[in-house]
Amino acid sequence: MENKHVYRLQGLSCANCAAKFEKNVKSIATVKDAEVNFGAAKLTVIGEASIAELEKAGAFDGITVIPETERKEQKAEPFWKKKTNVIAMISALFLLAGYAAAYTIGERHIATILLFTASIIIGGYHLLKTGINNLVRLQFDMNTLMTIAVIGAACIGEWKEGAVVVFLFAVSEALERYSMDTARRSIQRLMDIAPKKAIVLRDGKEYEVDVEDIVVGDTIIVKPGQKIAMDGIVLRGESSVNEAAITGESMPVAKTIGDEVYAGTLNAEGALEVRVTKQVKDTTIAKIIHLVEEAQAQRAPAQQFIDRFARYYTPAIMLIAFLLAIVPPLWLGGEWLTWIYRGLTVLVVGCPCALVISTPVAIVTAIGQAARQGVLIKGGAYLEEIGKLSAIAFDKTGTLTTGTPEVADIYPFGGLDEKEVLKIAAAIEKQSEHPLASAILRKAEELQISLDSLQVSEFRAMTGKGAAACVNGTMYYIGKPSLFSDASIGEDVRAQITRAQKQGNTVMLLGDETKVLGMIAVSDQLRENAAFVLETLRNLGITQTIMLTGDHETTARAIASSLPLTDIRAELLPEEKLTAIQTLQQQSGRIAMVGDGVNDAPALAAANIGIAMGDIGTDVALETADVVLMGDDLGKLPYAIRLGRKTMRIIQQNIALAFLLKVLALVLIIPGWLTLWMAIFADMGATLLVLLNSMRLLRLGAVSK
Repeated sequence: MENKHVYRLQGLSCANCAAKFEKNVKSIATVKDAEVNFGAAKLTVIGEASIAELEKAGAFDGITVIPETERKEQKAEPFWKKKTNVIAMISALFLLAGYAAAYTIGERHIATILLFTASIIIGGYHLLKTGINNLVRLQFDMNTLMTIAVIGAACIGEWKEGAVVVFLFAVSEALERYSMDTARRSIQRLMDIAPKKAIVLRDGKEYEVDVEDIVVGDTIIVKPGQKIAMDGIVLRGESSVNEAAITGESMPVAKTIGDEVYAGTLNAEGALEVRVTKQVKDTTIAKIIHLVEEAQAQRAPAQQFIDRFARYYTPAIMLIAFLLAIVPPLWLGGEWLTWIYRGLTVLVVGCPCALVISTPVAIVTAIGQAARQGVLIKGGAYLEEIGKLSAIAFDKTGTLTTGTPEVADIYPFGGLDEKEVLKIAAAIEKQSEHPLASAILRKAEELQISLDSLQVSEFRAMTGKGAAACVNGTMYYIGKPSLFSDASIGEDVRAQITRAQKQGNTVMLLGDETKVLGMIAVSDQLRENAAFVLETLRNLGITQTIMLTGDHETTARAIASSLPLTDIRAELLPEEKLTAIQTLQQQSGRIAMVGDGVNDAPALAAANIGIAMGDIGTDVALETADVVLMGDDLGKLPYAIRLGRKTMRIIQQNIALAFLLKVLALVLIIPGWLTLWMAIFADMGATLLVLLNSMRLLRLGAVSK
């Protein structure tokens, strides 16, 4: 049996650092194998290694190693207090001071140069150290590219250019680190859904113990209003349980003896005794956490185009500059100073400022514009992916629907009218905390029905069935059809019940001791703009729109009947949603998942793009997702797709523009037609053109119905 240990990591900052840390751990003599999951910040070790040895292996990045089973709260450090960000801000202050000095006393003044030099050293110490080490090892990546740019700028006296490059790189690094920290906190919040302790009944006595100490076969007690700590089977008691965190079902589920319950779900009314059937590591919520982490590992960050291109671009620029400086004087009789000057001019032209900002400037512009339009996009990679989508899967509850139960229809029987049925029902349900009760009360308030004239007494809740109360001296009952005898439900009432249920509604009957007086159909209402959004997506070229839901088949079919969906898959558990996404990826290529609940988290993470609804989405769905539609507005989805497509076109234009201008400048340097100041001007011109081209993204507005 393999000796396997799993650890959580704090301080892991970048994908390159993760690879280096993994290599260092593997080099420990007692370790047979090791694997770092960068997205989830986890380390799996096969073999033996102490915490001290592991942290020594990660000392270069300040990595802290914590056993997975140890409960250690990580304090969230404010963005502006992180050491790397503070250093970047100090560097920016010197950069601004340098610009001020250049304007007042001149760019070549010693004070101005010292200010720009301070900005470079403070902000670029780690960058330059890494870049120089890479140069020694002949490894060419983005760090090497930035280092060459800074050194090249300094060599020909362009201290300002070097300082700007250092600052821009520091900003991009800080944003990447912040994004990864946010993603990792989402897993911690997912882990916090289930309680850490539970009340266990042993030998007739109650003990509060850690969930790790609970074994299969133990009996736990769950009081009203508490979360269930472990998966199990109900031994005693009746209650309704909110299982939205697991199944996505918006309506509470009645539980009685023999029914299965899940860790992380909320017990609403009655006390339950539950026999534990799974260890804490095997609970449904634990599986969801595992699925999220695995999905994140599958979507490891790919190297950006510019970073890959730098492996060829940087040595090529260095070689061109070197050859231009020495070949003409050595073999063609040229003057050394003239050709060294031209070689330095090549370094200026090669300074990758325009290339470096060609992608981030478009991304920052697009993300900023999207935020103003109510769409939160968590990184440039997601802009690219969202622009390439051909299929989108939707959760039902809270995504295509509002997620809030509403009264759909009221059917009066026995001589009462609709308002009288609703008035009596509201009088009873005013005493209840059930979600369906709130739907009835909202409807009564909407119709301005006053309950002041009614005297209500003897209220009692019947768990899993309904409620009863004496209203103005008459005992009334409201709840499921099973609450009433077959004799009190006539054929016409039964036909209405069947019709409403086929439409996906939840049915409640109101009656007295002898007969049914009315029926109230409650449903999760379709979003007003859902059909418009799906039609717009089809016009944008999205060929497949699929509903994935944990709801019953009848409810899903009823909702889908008024929507232009291409496929419906119902009664899915979280792992089944994940499997569905993976199957659709094989069939359609790139696919997005739109959801709002914890049960959607694995599918959100596995999809090429995870899109969460804003206001009603759980924290884990919002932070696992790559795109968040703020304001809970599904109508922003087509805008996000158009923005992604336009951003990618502009990025491609920016890269081509910057590269072609540099090639042209290099050609003009050889005959001496491009002087040093012209080279600087050309580079600044390329930068300006890239900026202006990116600003075109500001003209793209959102349109929702």
